[in-house]
Amino acid sequence: MSRPNSRIRYSAVGLLYRPEKEQDPRKLHTEHEGKRPDPSDGESSDFEDSIRENVKKRAAKRPHKATPVAKQPKKGSHRVRRNGQKESEPPANELFEAVKTGKSDMQSLVDEWLHSYKKDEEAGFLELINFFVRSCGCKGTVTPKMLKEMSNSDIIRHLTQQFNEDSGDYPLTAPGQSWKKFQGSFCEFVKTLVYQCQYSFLYSGFPMDSLISLLTGLSDSQVRAFRHTSTLAAMKLMTSLVGVALQLSLHKDNSQRQYEAERNKGPEQRSPERLENLLEKRKELQEHEQEIEGLMNAIFRGVFVHRYRDVIPEIRAICIEEIGCWIQSYSTSFLNDSYLKYIGWTLHDKHREVRLKCLKALQGLYINQELTPRLELFTNRFKDRVVSMVLDKEWDVAVEAVRLLILILKNMEGVLTNADCESIYPVVYASNRALAAAAGEFLYWKLFYPECEIRAVGKRDRHRSPQAPRTFFHLLLSFFVESELHEHAAYLVDSLWDCAGPQLKDWESLTSLLLEKDQNLDNVQENTLIEVLVSSARQAVEGQPPVGRITGRKGLTAKERRLQADDKAKLTEHLIPLLPQLLAKFSADAEKVAPLLQLLNYFDLSTYCTWRLEKHLEMFLQQLQEVVVKHTQPAVLEAGAHALYLLCKPEFTFFSRVDFARSQLVDLLTDRFKQELEGLLQTSFLDENDVYSLTATLKRLSAVYNAHDLTRWELYEPCYRLLRKAVDTGEVPCQVVLPTLTLVYFSILWTLTHISESGDSQKQLLSLKGRMVTFCELCQSFLSDVDLGVQEQAFVLLSDLLLIFSPQMMAGGRDFLRPLVFTPEATLQSELASFLMDHVFLQSDHPQDEQMQIEQLHQRRRLLAGFCKLLIYGVLELDAASDVFKHYNKFYNDYGDIIKETLTRARQIDRSHCSRILLLSLKQLYTELLQEQGTQGLSELPAFMEMRDLSRRFALSFGPQQLQNRDLVVMLHKEGIKFSLSELPPAGSAGEPPNLAFLELLAEFSPRLFHQDKQLVLSYLEKCLQRVSQAPGCSWGPVTTYCHSLSPVENTAETSPQGHPQSKKRRIEGPSIQQSENPSIQEESLQLSSIPPTPNLTSTALKTRQPLGVVGEVEEDDGSDSEAIRGLSLMEEDEEEEREIQESSEELMDMDKPSSPFPPSEHKPDLLDPTEPNMEVFTQQGPSHASLSSVVTGIVTTPLDGRGIASGSRPP
Repeated sequence: MSRPNSRIRYSAVGLLYRPEKEQDPRKLHTEHEGKRPDPSDGESSDFEDSIRENVKKRAAKRPHKATPVAKQPKKGSHRVRRNGQKESEPPANELFEAVKTGKSDMQSLVDEWLHSYKKDEEAGFLELINFFVRSCGCKGTVTPKMLKEMSNSDIIRHLTQQFNEDSGDYPLTAPGQSWKKFQGSFCEFVKTLVYQCQYSFLYSGFPMDSLISLLTGLSDSQVRAFRHTSTLAAMKLMTSLVGVALQLSLHKDNSQRQYEAERNKGPEQRSPERLENLLEKRKELQEHEQEIEGLMNAIFRGVFVHRYRDVIPEIRAICIEEIGCWIQSYSTSFLNDSYLKYIGWTLHDKHREVRLKCLKALQGLYINQELTPRLELFTNRFKDRVVSMVLDKEWDVAVEAVRLLILILKNMEGVLTNADCESIYPVVYASNRALAAAAGEFLYWKLFYPECEIRAVGKRDRHRSPQAPRTFFHLLLSFFVESELHEHAAYLVDSLWDCAGPQLKDWESLTSLLLEKDQNLDNVQENTLIEVLVSSARQAVEGQPPVGRITGRKGLTAKERRLQADDKAKLTEHLIPLLPQLLAKFSADAEKVAPLLQLLNYFDLSTYCTWRLEKHLEMFLQQLQEVVVKHTQPAVLEAGAHALYLLCKPEFTFFSRVDFARSQLVDLLTDRFKQELEGLLQTSFLDENDVYSLTATLKRLSAVYNAHDLTRWELYEPCYRLLRKAVDTGEVPCQVVLPTLTLVYFSILWTLTHISESGDSQKQLLSLKGRMVTFCELCQSFLSDVDLGVQEQAFVLLSDLLLIFSPQMMAGGRDFLRPLVFTPEATLQSELASFLMDHVFLQSDHPQDEQMQIEQLHQRRRLLAGFCKLLIYGVLELDAASDVFKHYNKFYNDYGDIIKETLTRARQIDRSHCSRILLLSLKQLYTELLQEQGTQGLSELPAFMEMRDLSRRFALSFGPQQLQNRDLVVMLHKEGIKFSLSELPPAGSAGEPPNLAFLELLAEFSPRLFHQDKQLVLSYLEKCLQRVSQAPGCSWGPVTTYCHSLSPVENTAETSPQGHPQSKKRRIEGPSIQQSENPSIQEESLQLSSIPPTPNLTSTALKTRQPLGVVGEVEEDDGSDSEAIRGLSLMEEDEEEEREIQESSEELMDMDKPSSPFPPSEHKPDLLDPTEPNMEVFTQQGPSHASLSSVVTGIVTTPLDGRGIASGSRPP
């Protein structure tokens, strides 16, 4: 027996005790209710005695049965043991197969099993045990002999040995359609089993204690399948037993009431026999209840207490989900802090699913107002944790945390403090819509509902106050303005839409507040109220969340579409008469007019015709013209032009009226523009008023021209004259030039839309081509303007025009547009690239306002995107992309997405050309740094470190398709080696070549080479270095670093060309015959030698392996001849290049003969020949290449087999 005061754990494996240390010192010191023992003291007292008493009782009740005859195995059924002997295969478990298929009715299945159990208890119980064993995925079987002679621990050990470990899948986790519904069927079977046995077998001989003991032992196994499946079975069994205990408790209470009623009768009416029967019934129910409580104690202490902290999150989630069910269904016994503490502790679980189960379990408790008084202590203890989970990193967990706090707010008044609520309010502006909607509901119940609803005294229903709508909007304004959490009310409207949609769609109250004369609203509140009006209209009509808010919905149901149509009709009917009044009241305020004009987007405009509301249309057009003439802000002008565009559709019967109003407006603006233009062209000086008036007119015309075709007003010529004067004299103010540029741009585009395939279009084509070329020349001139805004506008318009009039405009059978195709000259391309370098890739050292920085960044991204589009569509030479790619790493945070997309598109166009551009970018950066800093200490400069990071990022851009990029990477290394040795040090100097440090950048691409290609690159480097003189006893660091990167000893990852981990293969002792016979097979089996660290946000995870060892013995490889031939082809150079290198180093070679380490008469070791074991020749023949030989020593002594893996070293 265990020592006193020690924690006892019931093992349930052979009914043994095992003392343990205190597992969790955290306890809630509370008084325990009910007759159930305290589960927190479960380790200090055990349930073995109660189990054994139950066994004795059942043994006494159980009738004597003859020993059943063992079933004979099927003919031909056998399996091979590990020692080679054959034994009979277990018969198929009918229960398991039926549950697996899920086709049979579960109640009928359990009834059939109970029928077989009545005939043969031992065989039936054995079938049930094997059902659970098979459900674990174990191929082993429990035999009658094992059940009689072996303890549970021995049985589990035997099953563990027979468990199939080839795959990590088992029925609960196995993929495939056949296993998809297995868990649900499995749980349903356990539930039905207890339900069918609760009135008969559960108390009359069914060995439930033995089943629980076996499941407890399996739940303690180190095999995950055993532990997971048995825990699920035990928890579902416990849930079913809790239901049985609840029914027993109800029956016992009912029997007690009947007994009390019978006993309180008078002597004449009292029946002694009935009293005796009721007493016996109550005693029997008490015995059954005690028996069920013993079984529940066994499961709780033997399984739950240990598995709710299991290392597998799925097991922890099962335990928490089931204990929540126990507390909800049988709160009399389980709703106390001894059980609640497990849910509270697990709120800190690191896995999402477990935290989610905890919150949902608590929601089931707090939703019941009758249970909340008993949750007071738990709430005070764990409330802070629940509040902090509102900011959980998992969206769904945060949503459930907010929903739990809503239940606490509703059913437990005064528990949540103001500080708690204030930590939830900002969540209404979260990007995830589900979380924002949950926080909006919390906000509604906390702030809006108590004020907007009046609770009548007595039993009368709650009703809304007549002032409730106005109160709601006042509270909404107060919260939005005073909280200062966000600048846009549209997100607050979207968050409140699900819970306060009817209030937000009360457009009558909204418009009445806005049109009141004696309203007490300040300017900010009016702006907010108008934004709420527009946002609610858009939400009701479109049903889409604001920009940037994530929603998981894909579409709307038919009911929701009908509701949207009804809301749109109500909105149109109410706002058409009021919109002119709103515009008239707020016409002087641009911040209010612009959103009001947007309301027209959500109207059913056909209502103007069907309801005969032309009078209101005339009023709206009149107000619209006044707004356009009065304001110059781009937002107001764009909204007005778009509203006019919505009305100018020929299908409307009122089109003629709207078109006439539009013509009046354009005539007014055009006449004003021509008058003001003549004054500007005739004089060289304009006062501020004239400049402002002309600028305002041009802005209005530009906004209207953007949405409407104004070709018949012929605005191109006067605008061209104005721009020509600006270029020639520079006397035109920049604020006049900007809208004029836009006007000419729109004029060219609208003219292009009028060109058709008819014969009369040839003159139009030539005219348009002339206008376009002239405008491009003007824009090219403005690129050097003194005003930055004019420069940027000219660049944007020029890049757009070059893209529109590129060869792609003939796509889709539009060959008649060929005369319009325009190819920019080299000077224009150079100016565009120079402008990009001067205005986009620059870092400001001056502190600026955050909003100003955001606007500048947006404008620079716009410029860069325009230039990149010209590259991708072939307008500019693709080599110009090097000016963009070389800033990839330095400006990754600002333009990384744009440059990455450009790089991807360029690689899709021409992979080889794109690789050369990447190398060109590195060459340009290196040359610039060399000119600025010189060669001394170049590799230690921060700028050189940034170049190394850029090289690494370029290498990662090749992706995991090593076989596809093989030739490109080899070519890149070859060209890089040429560049590093292209310039030689001065004659007689012992210094390094000035470009030699470029090899360190090239080393970042070495992991993209195959083993065989690394050997070839090394040989090519050796050949090139033979032409360069080096001082004796001096080693060049960049060469050493580069050779080290090409060493296969450094490779720590071995993957297939597609990036998948290579499977284990046995060592190949002999030469690779297939490699020499079929080189194509060898090429397909090439392996990537080294994988750089996988970047974030990639879809391919590469498993690292141990570094390959170096074999001491040298083995021959007959397949090296084919690789040598390939090496010759890779190392071929043009005769002119060799002659230039020899001539440039001729003088130096005459002065220092040891530059060549191998005399012509002596044998030279071949780097491609693994049969060459003598490396001393590298150091004996001359000291000039001692460093290189020391690096490559480990390479040539490690022969490669046909798979590119070093022979004698196997990947783990």
